[in-house]
Amino acid sequence: MSNELLQKVIDTTNLGTSGSDLSGDGRTLSGTGLLYPDQANRFLDYMWDATILAKAARTIRMRSNITEIDRVSVGQRIMTVASEDNPRNYVNEAGSDFTNAAATFSKISLTTRKLRLDWELSSESLEDNLEGPDLEDHIARLMATQAGNDIEDVLINGTGTSTGLLSAFKGFRQLALDNAHVVDANGQGLDKAVFNLAIKTLPRKYKQRRNQLRFFTGSNLVQDYLYNLTSMSSTSFNPFDLASGVIRGDVAANDGGPGTVTPFAFGIPVINVPLMDETRTGDYSSPSGLHGDLHLTFPQNFIIGIKRDVTVYRLFQPKKDTIEYTLFIRVGCAMENYDAHVIVKNIKVSGSTGGSFGSVTHGANVLGGSGTYTF
Repeated sequence: MSNELLQKVIDTTNLGTSGSDLSGDGRTLSGTGLLYPDQANRFLDYMWDATILAKAARTIRMRSNITEIDRVSVGQRIMTVASEDNPRNYVNEAGSDFTNAAATFSKISLTTRKLRLDWELSSESLEDNLEGPDLEDHIARLMATQAGNDIEDVLINGTGTSTGLLSAFKGFRQLALDNAHVVDANGQGLDKAVFNLAIKTLPRKYKQRRNQLRFFTGSNLVQDYLYNLTSMSSTSFNPFDLASGVIRGDVAANDGGPGTVTPFAFGIPVINVPLMDETRTGDYSSPSGLHGDLHLTFPQNFIIGIKRDVTVYRLFQPKKDTIEYTLFIRVGCAMENYDAHVIVKNIKVSGSTGGSFGSVTHGANVLGGSGTYTF
């Protein structure tokens, strides 16, 4: 993205369709509807700027709230042995008719859910800051970025139950647990054995496109894997410079942008997705510490549907002397092929039980207070 200021995606006086003096102050026009198409596309681009999985996934900008995606498959081993003077419309030696192969057609239903974002700016904040009126555009960009992070959070970790943002719909993790190949690590840390088992679990027909496969996991598990690559013990000598030549292979990196490191596991890139939850308790016998997941699939297997009509309302409230903003957007997710997806659950974050190799303390104003997380 360029460095220009959102090009009035959130216009300071009139947003989207024609504004009106809703506040009654005789001077402030309030945006009353949809962003223009180019504004909506730019806003969506800003939202995805700080995301990882959303940029790697297949994104469909929908024109309606529900859409269907066509699929076609032909199965495997559909060829047969040909015999002389034995046309396919004759019966075979076993006395049964030959079966003609056919393609199988199906549809993937993608439904979006309406989400909202509310924020406000006081008149003092616009008057007393160094940026002046430009602060409004600056805040709009920050809100667009945070909206993208929150949307990626629900796309990954959504449960479709309970309350809160994650209740909007089932995210990729829950969809994989319900329908894909599930491997239980039973509290083991992320090392080459876990990657090895995930690769072996994936059906072999998808390994013909091995150079397109990707591992996806959280930041702490990626760090654990990098640490394990450099570890040396009496039974394992695996310095990083040697391991990189053996494990990386020739696959090109596809990382998450500046500052990230993309390790490889048996030639397959391991993508660092910070918003993948690594604070789960674990559902195996006698779990301890914090746990995360590892996904093995093709990036395009993740499907994100986002309705192009982004709605933002801007309204000046005289009694509060603030400008209120309300954003509405519709998003949803689906997977194209569950058979091409492996999820490894209950992978333990190293040291998350606390006190095993060092102690960690947190300030009162970080991580929700005193020692919310212990790594």
